[in-house]
Amino acid sequence: MVVEPELLFEPFPSDDLRRFVEDHVSTFTMAMTGALDYQPVGYFLRQERGEWVGGCLGHVWANYLHVQWLWVAPSLRGRGYGRRLLRAAETMAAENGAARATLDTFNPAAKAFYLSLGYEVFGTLADYPPGYSKFFLTKTLAAPGTVPAR
Repeated sequence: MVVEPELLFEPFPSDDLRRFVEDHVSTFTMAMTGALDYQPVGYFLRQERGEWVGGCLGHVWANYLHVQWLWVAPSLRGRGYGRRLLRAAETMAAENGAARATLDTFNPAAKAFYLSLGYEVFGTLADYPPGYSKFFLTKTLAAPGTVPAR
């Protein structure tokens, strides 16, 4: 007799449970594609007192940098910190074999920011969330040792 697994709803899974799913999907995808070059990306901004005021999270995989999150505290926006975080991630990615970057955003101001740094919109999901659009952007990265565009 086969015992069926129990289906559980867990809207806020623990880090371990989230990592369990992510690791299994990543392992399957890497085995399927043969692309084994996964590297996490994490750059952060910290004030002198130890307060975290910004960060950029993502990963390098299959010759791409994927920026999952980029955030700067409102009090520091417009002062080049977002650019600094993103440039650090792009440089690290290029040094690790990435030729392109990709990210997405709902925020029109963030879209303008990314466009100013050489990203291009390659897709738009209209009315997601309602009243907004989700923009998918990409950029060709500068080769290591060269000056990035814009």
